[in-house]
Amino acid sequence: NKIIGLASSGLHSNGYSLARKICLEELNMSVDDNVKEFGCTLGEELLRPTKIYVQPVLNTIRQHKINGLIHNTGGGFLDNVPRILPAGCKAIIDPESWKVPPIFEFLEKNGNVSKEEMYRTFNMGIGMMAIVNDDLVDDVIQQFEALGEQASVIGEIAPIDDDDGKWVSLKGIV
Repeated sequence: NKIIGLASSGLHSNGYSLARKICLEELNMSVDDNVKEFGCTLGEELLRPTKIYVQPVLNTIRQHKINGLIHNTGGGFLDNVPRILPAGCKAIIDPESWKVPPIFEFLEKNGNVSKEEMYRTFNMGIGMMAIVNDDLVDDVIQQFEALGEQASVIGEIAPIDDDDGKWVSLKGIV
């Protein structure tokens, strides 16, 4: 099985306490401050509406077999992905397979947040994941894209071949 990631529109509902602490307390920023990296004010970036995936997902599951769905909310990759894994399996995710939006890079750098914590707290640009059989990947991606979503293969489900106790492998991070 492959993991198809659907792009997020920003923070969504995850990690606002940490984002507020970094931006408003540690950096002493105002919501009216223009942030070059975002191309807008801090307030506009923080208030960017959460992308809702209901219609694209419903339309896709009507036409294709989806083995599982993960809404990448609070808990990020490290807490949400394991909830869907069958016994004896792990997820291998390649964080280089999608473009991380500037808000996450800004928070990581300016808040001195570890990569592991970033992937535990935030969606890092992937708001929803669909697990599909290898032979359906191209069709499912094409369907999501036809419905206006940015979709790409971000990983795979694989058997656990060692006993390191990790259900999620983020290449180069965890």
